[in-house]
Amino acid sequence: MNKLQIAAISLNQTPLDWKGNFDRILDGLNEAKKSGADLVCFPELAITGYGSEDLFLSQWFPQKALRQLASLIPHTDGITAAVGLPVRIGKDIFNTVAIVENQVLKGFVPKQYMAIDGVHYEFRWFTPWEAHKLIEFDFFGEQIPFGDQIFSLKNVSYGFEICEDAWRGEVRPGYRLRDRKVDLIFNPSASHFAMGKTQERIDLVIESSRLFDCYYCYVNLLGNESGRMIFDGETMLAKSGKLLGRAPLLSFQDTVVTSFYLEEKEQQIEPVHAKEEEFAQAASLALFDYMRKSKSQGFVLSLSGGADSSTCAVLVAEMVKRGKSQLGNQVFLKKAGLALAEGSDQKTIVSKILTTAYQGTKNSSEDTHLSAKELAESLGAVFYRWDIDEEVNSYRNKIEKAIGRPLTWERDDITLQNIQARARSPIIWMLSNLNNALLMATSNRSEGDVGYTTMDGDTSGSISPIAAVSKTFIIHWLQWAEKTLGHSGLRRVNSLQPTAELRPLERTQTDEKDLMPYPVLLQIEQLAIRERMSPIEIYFTLQESLGLEPGILKGYIKKFFQLWSRNQWKRERLAPSFHLDEFNVDPKTWYRFPILSGGYAEELEELDHIN
Repeated sequence: MNKLQIAAISLNQTPLDWKGNFDRILDGLNEAKKSGADLVCFPELAITGYGSEDLFLSQWFPQKALRQLASLIPHTDGITAAVGLPVRIGKDIFNTVAIVENQVLKGFVPKQYMAIDGVHYEFRWFTPWEAHKLIEFDFFGEQIPFGDQIFSLKNVSYGFEICEDAWRGEVRPGYRLRDRKVDLIFNPSASHFAMGKTQERIDLVIESSRLFDCYYCYVNLLGNESGRMIFDGETMLAKSGKLLGRAPLLSFQDTVVTSFYLEEKEQQIEPVHAKEEEFAQAASLALFDYMRKSKSQGFVLSLSGGADSSTCAVLVAEMVKRGKSQLGNQVFLKKAGLALAEGSDQKTIVSKILTTAYQGTKNSSEDTHLSAKELAESLGAVFYRWDIDEEVNSYRNKIEKAIGRPLTWERDDITLQNIQARARSPIIWMLSNLNNALLMATSNRSEGDVGYTTMDGDTSGSISPIAAVSKTFIIHWLQWAEKTLGHSGLRRVNSLQPTAELRPLERTQTDEKDLMPYPVLLQIEQLAIRERMSPIEIYFTLQESLGLEPGILKGYIKKFFQLWSRNQWKRERLAPSFHLDEFNVDPKTWYRFPILSGGYAEELEELDHIN
């Protein structure tokens, strides 16, 4: 085998940003040329972006992607490039990689297996290609090989498994590529980020290189491409069961070129980071992309002093810190659309990006006010404080007059709680509109499970950054952020017990008193939603591990399923959220459930009869 230099090029693309997407591909191509690369691979659907949704189904969209490819071909002088795009043939759309060698289009390789679980719905758009099938495709009058094929450069033969192709066990294309004795397999991917997922990918790449006795190169998309999924830009190379190189994840750069040499010696290998660090980097990058791609000028946050809103505030500060560190002040400010001096410090930039407000009532405590104030000041965020009792009383007086009776906590508990949360929404939205900023909703996944959230209250917002992570993780992460990331302003936040502060203070409201212990809720949620177990299966699974009295455990399980079923309509209305964990409860991305149902009535009744 002749010595060959390859490059894996991660891109932060955006659907319908044709010029931007093309320019980023060119930037990657030119950088790879300068580094001396012979052969480069871009991620899956790099020309259009993976998250183009039903645009793929149109006639014009795949056709325009082909024209973009035609425009790219003249720029491949002296290099070979594999770039992803959709191709329509008749009524079928195929997810393909086009291979261009020194300004000549050599062929298309279509994806054979579609991702159809979790956040992926590829069968809605794409048709799988048949193994061994090869046809001729009319590319603007030129007949180009299209199908299951391999290629060669400098006596190195290479082929492709496109993302999901590699996860299909014994039927995956890699086995057929091995039979053809390829030296190198590329895996161009659009694989969503999830905490802890990178180790699965490392294992896949190492095992694939061992199984097929070849070099195996993986390259992923990068950034918050189109709103919900985050791509981490994973790139790595393995050979015959050994990891040779791995690049850092979740870059704020638009284009990241990683060069590899086809030599059986270790190159740069980025270590795997803990979930806490992965969350911080992924969420801050996603917020940055969401802000700049939506043409917004920052974020507005109703900062209660509790765990959830404090997490959102810290993530914005981390966005600034990490973006500045990776891009430099000048590039960061330009990409963020901020007219600030290049030498502006961290707090000055945060003050232009993050505006917060503590919206108190007579049921709010001074502890949470001080918690919010100290955190905002430590981060550099703008901080306002106002009370909404006047607005709450106005609503209350009107409804009492209409129904002819006073509202009481004994009779109207939920109503009196919800009006406080809802009264906060209009004024914080005003601040968001004034700033041309994104309003951050602060609900977490645990609250989404059981509907422990007020629609048009704490769910109001343009973006819900933590809706896909559990309250248990949030509480743990804030402790970690205080110690590891140095956010001393979290000291008061981390000393408080989670509470909505919507009931009178003498009623001592806490989240866990209203619901159940968060660690218990998390375990029930994981078994019910991620593992799809029935109430009885969950009871037997948790009976010994939790050590709870049978009646108490049954009560928690019943409460979870009853609240889950009752509150699907709330989950349908959550603001767009990022997929950050191994699963989430957003019906638009991971778990669909009927809005109207029997609510597990028979299953929960059976639970009562278990001794």
